[in-house]
Amino acid sequence: MATIDYEAEYNNRARVPEHAEIFARWIRDAELYRADTLKDGRAELGLAYGDPPRQYLDLFHAQAGAGAAAPLALFIHGGYWRSLDPSMFSHMARGLNARGITVAVAGYDLCPIVTIADIIEQMRRACLFLWQRLDRPMFVVGHSAGAHLAAALVGTDWPSLYPKAPADLTPSGYAISGLYDLTPLLSVSANQDLRLTAESARAVSPAFWPLPRARTLDSVVGALESSEFRRQSQLIVQAWQGAGKMRYEEIAGTNHFTVCDPLTDPQSAMVARIAELAVQVKA
Repeated sequence: MATIDYEAEYNNRARVPEHAEIFARWIRDAELYRADTLKDGRAELGLAYGDPPRQYLDLFHAQAGAGAAAPLALFIHGGYWRSLDPSMFSHMARGLNARGITVAVAGYDLCPIVTIADIIEQMRRACLFLWQRLDRPMFVVGHSAGAHLAAALVGTDWPSLYPKAPADLTPSGYAISGLYDLTPLLSVSANQDLRLTAESARAVSPAFWPLPRARTLDSVVGALESSEFRRQSQLIVQAWQGAGKMRYEEIAGTNHFTVCDPLTDPQSAMVARIAELAVQVKA
């Protein structure tokens, strides 16, 4: 049996040489979307849920007609838990905003300053902040490392950690190109920053967690991604399918970075699917 080259399988920037151009496009489009939503009075930027400067949310309210009770979604960006910034992803709210859904785009501290376990806890605090501010549960969406964090939120047993929080604070999610068993990362160079051990990698891997009742997760991945990323996206469905409602999909013609671009298009099948699930999350 051939040995898996984990370094190659998990190095998405090497697999997509044009990633710098994609990042530049994201930055440009995100800035334009912030400007548009600020002009329309639909953006609240830099809402601190924890210690600054990275523990903040940008809140993009649904377009006119949705009202104060619009469904809520939380978007969590990727970057291997150690790079990128939420300001690069403001435009990922466009598609859902147009469909009447308010979107919060979350920031978090980065490895190696903090651990992945710390980041999971920060995302939980972000959810509590949104619940206290908007008084409603939320649908969670994440890309790459953000997909891992989204799955971690769907897999959170809220009453055991925060007895005053709703049991169904994060009942449903859409995870794009995530990692759910982090043990393969022990042998990749990125672990110099992630600082995972065999024990801590399992502890922060949602695939090894019991899933609370009645949770829903779509796990999607780009069809052009590595075999390991496709395997990981199938793994979480297999791990949780007995306890919740799981769905796996490959997005044709997309790589690890272009796979989340449909979020910007209100007419995309991805946005339609997320909107369908998000409106089912009831306050």
